Amino acid sequence: MKVLFVDLETAPCLSWVWGMYEQNVIDVKKSWYILAFAYKWQGEKKIHTKAITDFKQADPEDDYGLCKKLHSLISQADLVVAHNGKRFDRRKSHARFIKHNLPPCTHIKWYDTLQLARAEFGFLSNKLNDLGAYLNIGRKLPHTGFDLWKRCMRRERKAIKKMKAYNARDVWLLEKVFDRLKPWAKRLPDAAEHECNSCLSTHLNRRGPVRKSKTRFQFVCRECGHWQVKTVERKDGGRRPRI
Repeated sequence: MKVLFVDLETAPCLSWVWGMYEQNVIDVKKSWYILAFAYKWQGEKKIHTKAITDFKQADPEDDYGLCKKLHSLISQADLVVAHNGKRFDRRKSHARFIKHNLPPCTHIKWYDTLQLARAEFGFLSNKLNDLGAYLNIGRKLPHTGFDLWKRCMRRERKAIKKMKAYNARDVWLLEKVFDRLKPWAKRLPDAAEHECNSCLSTHLNRRGPVRKSKTRFQFVCRECGHWQVKTVERKDGGRRPRI
């Protein structure tokens, strides 16, 4: 299974408003676009980063090259992992893909660590930075706030370099948090019959059949403790194989 960890950074919209606090937008002068993204394939050590300045285009806000690269990566994956990915990264990327007339990606599954944190735990905060700190993994890189985004939109080299480093750190932290949380997940993509869905270990113990089923059994992984249900095909003669 090819697992892709990804994190997007987008430019803000430029809009007209009457005031400064909780205002309704009168008109949008410029819409958002993707500034940069970082990604990492599970099993590889290197974290890759791409920014809008890596592609040549006449319009400095044209993210077609960046989106085409992201589209290609997602299409290669069996599973895409992101924090708040289902509400932000997936929907934002799809919005830019259709803008640039790119076709829908193949049947990709997205896994959201934010949803997992909310569903299974009572953390004080479910932000990626706070989860990293709580689990003693690490934190995001500090930055100068919105000023960094403004400088990136002006295509300043130092700002783009800082954004890439910040983006890469997010992906590193994302994978570490995902690895800690996933044994608690109730729904993970199915691995092979003899492999743990969480850590792919082959050290599984069968813990009895699912109620009213002759082929579906509960398993617990001796490596990470993840519980899962797997279908065990019956061999000739109707005997159930030993695992």
